[in-house]
Amino acid sequence: MPNSVAGGVPLLRFEQVSKSYPDGRRRVSVLDRVSFEVHAGERVGILGSRRSGKSTLLRLAAGIHAPDDGRVEFEGHDLARMHSVRRERLLRSRIGLLASDDWHPARGERVVDLVALPLLSDGATMHEARSRARKVLSAVDASDCADDIAGPLATSERMRVMLARALVREPALLLVDEPATVPGPSEREALYSQLRDGAARHRAALVVASEDTEVGRGSDVLMSIGDGELVRVGDEPANVVPFPPRPAPRPPGGLERTGL
Repeated sequence: MPNSVAGGVPLLRFEQVSKSYPDGRRRVSVLDRVSFEVHAGERVGILGSRRSGKSTLLRLAAGIHAPDDGRVEFEGHDLARMHSVRRERLLRSRIGLLASDDWHPARGERVVDLVALPLLSDGATMHEARSRARKVLSAVDASDCADDIAGPLATSERMRVMLARALVREPALLLVDEPATVPGPSEREALYSQLRDGAARHRAALVVASEDTEVGRGSDVLMSIGDGELVRVGDEPANVVPFPPRPAPRPPGGLERTGL
């Protein structure tokens, strides 16, 4: 079990993290004192509705945004205190972020070159980068579109190509934001399977945030996000998240608030 390494330094750690954004004259709280850990090789599902804070959480985990309060640590290092050059290098090499709204291929760019580009910036030759890109595309069942122009691809093809691009550097942590944009339950099921298989093949920890309950399948840890808080879902596993200490209000009828 991945949790067997839980006694060591976590790969990713949130400690009382809060984040808000301006909205006119007021600030809107997106995350409120969120704490959790992700360990090497662990599979984590985060379930939440739209505008629940999922994307913000993942971008904090990737070091793209900094928290207002609290700490986000990767391999024991505070991302906010890290030099920007080192943080950008970390995002490129050790953390892979897959987000459906990050699809911005250059005009006329082929899929294989889009996937190979991160390796070129690391100093690989074009031949080496394309060879590696084709292998990763094949592993995520996207080899049939390797020589196609990237722009016109269907949503399901785009997600597989972005997965290949995220995996091409063999990151230690793979963050996936809303794969439920893929139309059709069979295509979504195939994508979830590819995400899990790809992370396992590269021995990467996997964090998938989605409004789709399918996110829980195959997860070692399942959490729910809502009203800026991260809460536990279900009875297993046991080591999910320190819940914020203040008591949750009970709605009429005595049903417990879950953050969904």
